[in-house]
Amino acid sequence: MSGPLAILGPGTLGLSAAQWAAECGLEARLLGRDLEHAETGLSKIHRHWDQALAKGHLSPEARNQALGRLTAAAFTPQSLEGVTTFLEALPEAQDVKASGLAAAKSWGHPDLLVLSGTSALPISGLAREAGLTGRLVGFHLFVPVPRMAVVEMAVPPDTPQGWIDRAKALGSSLRKKVVQVRDQPGFAAARMALAQGLEAMRLLESGVASAEDLDALMTLGYGHPVGPLELSDRVGLDLRLRIAEGLESAGETRFRPPQNLLGHVKTGDVGIKAHRGFYAWNAEGKRT
Repeated sequence: MSGPLAILGPGTLGLSAAQWAAECGLEARLLGRDLEHAETGLSKIHRHWDQALAKGHLSPEARNQALGRLTAAAFTPQSLEGVTTFLEALPEAQDVKASGLAAAKSWGHPDLLVLSGTSALPISGLAREAGLTGRLVGFHLFVPVPRMAVVEMAVPPDTPQGWIDRAKALGSSLRKKVVQVRDQPGFAAARMALAQGLEAMRLLESGVASAEDLDALMTLGYGHPVGPLELSDRVGLDLRLRIAEGLESAGETRFRPPQNLLGHVKTGDVGIKAHRGFYAWNAEGKRT
C-alpha cells in the first residue's frame, strides 16, 4: 500500500482491524463520528498493547512501532487526505453503512479503494445506495482479526479486476488467506455459520439436548473451537436474527428464525454484549 488505510468505526471490528493493521506494519487511521469517539477507541487499543507488553506477548520495540503507525481522527473530508484504502466497519445496518460509504466516495480520491466490512449485506445493494456500483468490494474480516487467518472477499459481477487485485493485496498485507466468493446475501461464511446456528437453536427449542451438550457435540465430536450456540452469543443474537430475516425475506425459508432466537432478541438478551443469551456471560466475556 502506498498510503494509509482508513478504518471507519471504532467498534469491535474496527478496533480489531486497526490494531492488527498497525501490528502488520501498515499505516492506519481510525475514524469515528468525532475526534473523541475515535480517540476513545484508540485508547482501548493502546491498553491492549500495554497488557500484551506486560505479559511478554509484545516487545517494547513492536509496541512503539505499532503506536507510531496508528492515529485517530474524526470522519471528515480532511481525514481521507492521502488515504488510498478505506474500510467501512460500521454497525450491520444497510442505511448506516451506505451513508458512510457514500461520504467516502464523495470525500476520497477517485482512486480510493473502498471496502465494506459487512459479513452478510449484499455488496451490490450497498454499492447502488452509496453510488459505488462497480467499485465496492466486500472485505469480511473475522474477529478477533489478529487470530483469524482468513478474509472473505465478496465481489459483485463486473467489478474491474484492478479493484479486486488491490483488495487481495491488502488481505496479503494483513497476513490473511483471501477467499473470493460471489456476492450474495450472507456471502458464504455467514450462511454456513447461520444454518448451523439456527439448527442448534431448533434442537434446543424442541428439547433434544441442553445448550451445553449441543455445543459439546460440535466441539468434542467435530473439533470446532466453539459450538454453534456459544458462537451465536459471541456474534450477537440480534445480528444472527437480522441476517436470518433478510435471507427469509429473500425467499429462503430454510433460514426462518426459531422462536427462541426471536424471544432472546425481544428481551434484549442478545449474547455476550448483553451478558446473557443462550449462556450467561460476565463483564470479561467469560461464561458464568
